[in-house]
Amino acid sequence: MTRDKGLMKIDSLARVLKGSVSGGAAGESFFSVSIDSRTVEEGALFVALRGSADDGHKYVSRAFERGAAAALVCRSAFEKNEYGLKDCRGVLIVVDNTLIALQDAARAYLEQFPALLKIGITGSSGKTTTKEIAGAIIGREKNLVMNPGNLNSETGLPLAVFNVRACHEVGVFEMGMNRRGEIAELARILKPQLALVTNIGTAHIGILGTKEAIAQEKKEIFSCFTGTETALIPFDSEFAEFLGKDVNGRVKYFGFEKGASFEVSRDLGLRGTELMWEGKPVRFGLPGRYNLANALAAAALASEVPVSAEAIRRGLESVKPLSGRGEICPGPVTVIKDCYNANPEAVLEAVGFADSLSWEGRKIYVIGSMLELGEYSGAAHRAAGKALAGSDADMVFLFGKETLPALAFRDGPGRAVGSKKTREWFYTEDMEKLSGKLRSVLRPGDLVLLKGSRGTALERLMAVIEVQEKMLKAGALQTGEVLG
Repeated sequence: MTRDKGLMKIDSLARVLKGSVSGGAAGESFFSVSIDSRTVEEGALFVALRGSADDGHKYVSRAFERGAAAALVCRSAFEKNEYGLKDCRGVLIVVDNTLIALQDAARAYLEQFPALLKIGITGSSGKTTTKEIAGAIIGREKNLVMNPGNLNSETGLPLAVFNVRACHEVGVFEMGMNRRGEIAELARILKPQLALVTNIGTAHIGILGTKEAIAQEKKEIFSCFTGTETALIPFDSEFAEFLGKDVNGRVKYFGFEKGASFEVSRDLGLRGTELMWEGKPVRFGLPGRYNLANALAAAALASEVPVSAEAIRRGLESVKPLSGRGEICPGPVTVIKDCYNANPEAVLEAVGFADSLSWEGRKIYVIGSMLELGEYSGAAHRAAGKALAGSDADMVFLFGKETLPALAFRDGPGRAVGSKKTREWFYTEDMEKLSGKLRSVLRPGDLVLLKGSRGTALERLMAVIEVQEKMLKAGALQTGEVLG
């Protein structure tokens, strides 16, 4: 879509949204969409959203100063002339609810591209990685658009949709949730022809209460099917039958035991997996069985597009780890940097993967709090503690008050219940203390696992490790010395 044409006419958008227009030239077009006045570009549509901490209506004037072509505002704010809205020098589209209007605008915009094959991905974990792998595969043969990063929310998905252009053949979009009903909302925007559930776990169980409720929410990705669409479901999920029941479309299953296309040749540990795809070798660089599961999900999507087996092989070979998501950081101290997010299943998978590695040096597992688990939090952290007690770790560091129940599996100083291996356990809620303790014990040859929810920001510990590496390069440390 050229700059001259724009995304949509402002007056056309107002009609779609059943909004009233105030001021300016409504016959003009807008060229981008923003919910942050700091990112507004010339000719943008600014959407003023009300949040718990701030109100976007406060920044409408600033958006126009930066060149916005129009702004979406709430009727209640406009009628009360909050923040001087009626005095703004620009086109205002006045609607009842700006969040709903943003979503409706995205849906209307997508309808301009009937030839676009729309793919939706949801699940408790692995959404972003599966999306990126699918993109690496499908993009080899199709003109592709994807949501950047993890723009997968009630606001993120609509914003991502406005990246679609007439040249695109396939759109791959992940769909997340932080509340009940959100997946259904996102499905109404995207209306995917291919929709995949990666897995059903306990992420967000504090919001929905049970895994059954989580499965029901994720199943809403199929809610806009009209009979011709395809649902892709992990066959080994305990909810596979439930997810596939009464879907108004084709239902297909994927996973380690489904189909003859895939065969594992050799586990390469931190370097990934060698496998065979339709009889030819592939080197897949993301480590761990959980990443292999994501690869199979992505390949299942790609096969439905369809793209060739060669594209699948070359796409799998091209994939690189995403920052903070199972990222391997080699050096004098090797780090498994998996601290973008965490849930009970993902923590157990990360510990199991680190355990599986043959490693000459010590293993240090740093586990941060798993958040948003509600009443399930205590049980989940106790389960993590039990796994850590039976793990291959030489040291276990727990960070955050939610991890305290895990200490129930420490039997006195340096000893884990039921474990024959002597290890040191350390617990704190203070990042400075955690950093200091880690700094005091690190030595060359260590393997460090960082795993915790986004809110714990365990990536801050990388600074400790990087300081050690600089000292090593400067000759300040010799092999076997402790960094104090």
